[in-house]
Amino acid sequence: MSNIKIKFLGAAGTVTGSKYLITAFGKNILIDCGLFQGLKELRLLNWEPLSFPPAQIDVVLLTHAHLDHTGYLPRLVKEGFTGNIIGTSPTLQVAEIILKDSAKIQEEDAVRANKFHYSKHKPALPLYGLPEVENTLPLFQQQPLNEWININEHIRYRFRYNGHIIGATFIELQLGDKTLVFSGDIGREIDPLLFPPDRPEKANILFVEATYGNRLHPAEPAINSLEILINRCMARNGTIIIPSFSVERTQLLMYLFWQLKKTNKIPDIPIYMDSPMGRNVLEVFHRNTDWHKLSTDECSEMCNTIKRIKSVDETFALAEDNTPKIIIAGSGMAAGGRVLTYFEKYLGDESATILLVGFQAEGTRGRALLEGASEIKMRGKFYAVKAHIENIEGLSGHADQNGLIDWMRKLQSKPDKIFIVHSEADGAKGLQEKIKEVYKWDSEIPVLNQKEEFELKN
Repeated sequence: MSNIKIKFLGAAGTVTGSKYLITAFGKNILIDCGLFQGLKELRLLNWEPLSFPPAQIDVVLLTHAHLDHTGYLPRLVKEGFTGNIIGTSPTLQVAEIILKDSAKIQEEDAVRANKFHYSKHKPALPLYGLPEVENTLPLFQQQPLNEWININEHIRYRFRYNGHIIGATFIELQLGDKTLVFSGDIGREIDPLLFPPDRPEKANILFVEATYGNRLHPAEPAINSLEILINRCMARNGTIIIPSFSVERTQLLMYLFWQLKKTNKIPDIPIYMDSPMGRNVLEVFHRNTDWHKLSTDECSEMCNTIKRIKSVDETFALAEDNTPKIIIAGSGMAAGGRVLTYFEKYLGDESATILLVGFQAEGTRGRALLEGASEIKMRGKFYAVKAHIENIEGLSGHADQNGLIDWMRKLQSKPDKIFIVHSEADGAKGLQEKIKEVYKWDSEIPVLNQKEEFELKN
């Protein structure tokens, strides 16, 4: 007889910092290893020692590559973790891109903060830098979809396709007689680029995300909404800045703009993609065509429609160009990245438009703009907001409330326990009530560092 212990080290009561520690049969398994983002009190958690010794963790299993699921990995390694970091091939390819980008941004922010003295820390330091990322990458180990992999005689796991972004999966973890299912981030049933997510058939303990647990996506196809909005913005003869997540969202926008241009539904103005990470992720799409709907030729044609910015000098030159244009730039919540250079130029321009195209977490600049902020702080200075702020919800890569409920419909029996994770309070509560209404199942919304224990048999 053995017990399973669960500890919620992140994405409990919040939408970021995904980390779930599972202890059973002599192994400590970490599901995801994400960075906290958004509110300052959350970001400060990244600097606190993990409440479980990293050196005692045996393995990390990754659902997908987003920073809030992988961004703490270099810090984990720095603090003593030496085990394998396991995910699908596209997940590890994208994670390498994301972690290098994250480290570079942190290093540059620290240099800038020290130069202009807008940090209270003397000196300001990055959470981790490129050397820590380089120490992390040798621990990566790829595994295929749909194959059970043994950790020991009592523990095995498998990855299953989940949409959302390229490489994304949900994880089934069998511990003796119990099956734990970790939803990761669940994709949408209908997506222009990705296939529908698979669904679990069995879950004794279910961890389900609720990012959009209290919301429904618009019925209108996103491409139609984008066409109307772009044409309205272009009528003002201004520039459109789109903060965009570099993984999947940027590629989706490129695809939709390509389709709109092909059918002459938007003006023939230049469209730029300014995201080194987004550019690198395009190469992952090219190398992994079995993970998405586009052929190699379609990928190439789409890329040729959009001008890709490479250097920082090109970024500054483009920001100073006053001709109308559309610019897609990271990061998606305007937390950092090259989009801030365009914000410095265009936030105060009444003819310009800032178009938000994804979930904006609490405490981010994107959320502040969405809620009508009159000024935004960037790089130690305040900037007045005079540009038009627009929002399209239908581009999200997350399943909405109906999609989340539908994702559970193949479960053959009621789970012993359902934990609602990866959500702000309203989303978690909304999904909890909907699960009760549809399935008559109870569920729990855990809090950070909550511990649970269940009995297991061999």
